[in-house]
Amino acid sequence: MEPGQSNRTDAAGVPAPEKCTDPYLRCAFNGAAQTALGVAGSALLAHSPQGCDYLVNNAFASQECDYMETMTLCTKLCVDEIVHGGEDLLARTIREAKDLPVSALFVISSCGPEIVGDDITAVCNELQPEVKFRLVPIPSPGFRGSQYDGIDIALDVMLKRLVKAGTQKVPGSVCLVAPHANANPTWVADLDWVKQVLSRMGIPVVATLTHRTPLAGIENAASAETSLLLSHDAGQKAVDYLSATHGIEPVCTGIPLPIGMTNTRRWLMALGERFGAEKTAESMVAEGERMVTATCRRKWPMARFLYRTPAAIVADATVGIPLVRFVTEEMEMTPELVCLYTSQRPARDLLAGELASLGLAPRVVFGTDVYQTKKNLAEIKPRVIFGSTIERHASEGLGAPYVVEVVRMMRQFRMINREYFGYTGILNLFECVQNEWTMAWRSKEKRYEAKW
Repeated sequence: MEPGQSNRTDAAGVPAPEKCTDPYLRCAFNGAAQTALGVAGSALLAHSPQGCDYLVNNAFASQECDYMETMTLCTKLCVDEIVHGGEDLLARTIREAKDLPVSALFVISSCGPEIVGDDITAVCNELQPEVKFRLVPIPSPGFRGSQYDGIDIALDVMLKRLVKAGTQKVPGSVCLVAPHANANPTWVADLDWVKQVLSRMGIPVVATLTHRTPLAGIENAASAETSLLLSHDAGQKAVDYLSATHGIEPVCTGIPLPIGMTNTRRWLMALGERFGAEKTAESMVAEGERMVTATCRRKWPMARFLYRTPAAIVADATVGIPLVRFVTEEMEMTPELVCLYTSQRPARDLLAGELASLGLAPRVVFGTDVYQTKKNLAEIKPRVIFGSTIERHASEGLGAPYVVEVVRMMRQFRMINREYFGYTGILNLFECVQNEWTMAWRSKEKRYEAKW
C-alpha cells in the first residue's frame, strides 16, 4: 500500500486518501488556555478530564507563567461526568475556589463536556453573584480547530465580555495583539523588542492581548488609538473586531514581521510614519544596520559557504513568511520549499506578495502536517532546512546535511530569551545557522578511550 492510502474505498472502489494524524499544531483547547494564562492575577479552570489538563500545563510553560502567581484548576471529569454531564461538578469546583485571591477565573471546556452538552456559560452566569472575581467562560473544545483557532476564540470572548466601551482614547497609543501565537520558542523576547521600539518612539502601550496583562488592561483596551498584530497565524479577527466596534486603527498591515534587514526597515519606517516618529525610525534603522554589518565583518559568518544552496522553510506563518526574505537576502540561499502550518487567506496573500517581490517560485504547502512535509522534503531534496526538531528526524536519510532549528514543536531548546525580531535578531538567526553548520562537521566517531 502506498503511503497516505488506507483500506477505505469510495463507491467506485478507488482507495480513499488517508487523512494524516500527525499535525504540527495542538488543539483549540490549548490555544484558549495559552491566551487565558496571559492574564496576570487570574486563574484558569479546565472543565475537562485530567489528561486535557496537560495541555494547560503546556500553555502555562509557553506563557512563562510564574507558578507562585498563577493558578490552574481542573474538574478532572471521569466516565460518569462524560456520559451524564458535569455541570454539577463544575459548579462545586467554582464554589470551592471562591476564596482565591484572583481578579478573574477563566473557565475553558474541552471536547467531552461540549459533546455531552455541558453549558459552562449558564453555570458561570448563575454563580457569578456568589464569587468576588469575574467568571469568564470560554467554550473551546479541541475539535473546534487548531491552537490558533483557540486563540481567536479566547480573544473574542475576552473582548466582548471584558472590554469597556466608550473609554477615552489615549493619544498615539497602541494595543498589541496575539504575540503568543508564535512558534518561535522565545517569542517573549520578540515582544520585549517591540515594546522597546515603541518606548523609544514615544508610543504608549495600553494593553497586550495577552501576556502578563492585568484584567484592568484588557478592560481599557478600547482606549487605544491603534492595534498592532504580532502574528500572521492568529489575532486578525480580534484586530477586525477592535476596529469595527471600538474604532481602533490597525497599523503595519500587509507587512511581514520584522525579521531580517528589509522587513525590519519596512516595519520600523511604517511605524514611524504612522506616529510621526520618522526621524527616530531612521536613526534606529541606521544604527541597527551598522551594528549588524560591523559584527559580520568581525565574526565572518559562514553565509559565503551556502551561496545559492537550495533551502526549505517549515514553520508557522509568523516566522516562516519573513524567513523567506531573510534566507534569500541575508543568507543568499534559494528557498525551494515553503511549508506553513496554517492556511489563512491573509497569510497566503502576504506570502504571495513576498515571493513575487523576490522573484521566487518555490513549492508552497499551506496547512502542512508531518507526512506532507516529509513527502515534499523527499521530492525537493533541499540542502538546508529551517524548521524544528521534527524536521531533523523527518529528514533522516533524505540527504539534508543541515537542519536549523528555529521553531519549537518537540523541545524548547533555549532557556534564555533571544529575539528574532530586529537587528540583534538577525545576529541570533545567523548564530543558529552558524552553530548548525559547525556541528555538522564534528566527527561522530569516538577517537579516545578513558584511562580511568
